Amino acid sequence: MDRPLTLLLVEDDKDACLHFDDYLDGLEDVELVGVTGNAKQALELACDYLPDAVILDLELHQGGGDGLSFLAALKRAELSYTPLVLITTSNVHPMIHAQARRLGAAFIMSKQQTDYSAASVVDFLRDAKMVIQDSRQNVLDIPQPPGEKRKRRLTRLSAEFDRIGISPKMLGRNYLIEYILALAEDPYSNPITVAQQFGKTEKSVRHAMQNAINTAWANTDIEELEKHYTARIQSEKGVPTMLEFACHYRDKILMKQ
Repeated sequence: MDRPLTLLLVEDDKDACLHFDDYLDGLEDVELVGVTGNAKQALELACDYLPDAVILDLELHQGGGDGLSFLAALKRAELSYTPLVLITTSNVHPMIHAQARRLGAAFIMSKQQTDYSAASVVDFLRDAKMVIQDSRQNVLDIPQPPGEKRKRRLTRLSAEFDRIGISPKMLGRNYLIEYILALAEDPYSNPITVAQQFGKTEKSVRHAMQNAINTAWANTDIEELEKHYTARIQSEKGVPTMLEFACHYRDKILMKQ
């Protein structure tokens, strides 16, 4: 199954972030899993999402920290897969570039070069997509600790639900998350398992899950829903059923592994 190239953008310039977002919005083979201008938060996102690649600005004056400290922390983290890091910078000092490479940066693009743009950065990584993902798969063929896998999946689902307006305050949110995680392990999983896990009736769990979905579709801007929920909705009501919704996100988190 061909999956999109997952990227983490570490950039503190708001205009630069908008340029990346605008270009990526029209691509189907690349997915942006996170954006931050803070080195500490960037490490957290890298650990949780394990993106295929990181686009890293070396100087994060507005956000906090810097690219070199991020690289050093990423190296110390000893992740099951270390993302490829492409640096974008206005700093031309050769000693800084050398240190970035020693800390694990794979490539450095100068923001001062005449053909530099968000598109040129992303397209460079798109051209290397097959090599990057093949390298990732070779590493991840080694069995991962179950706790690590569950944590990453929880983080991904929580972020997805935040985007479409399924609030942590909704009772059905946790039920949906557990149902999707169960489907990722066993495609024949049933909400009965979730009901037993929470000590509830199957009927109440089903109702809460569908209610969370219905509430999101009633209150969230339709453009945001269409941007983030890309599956075809079969129901005439224009709202995904509980099973459609769960299977869509099951497939989505499996594609990111």
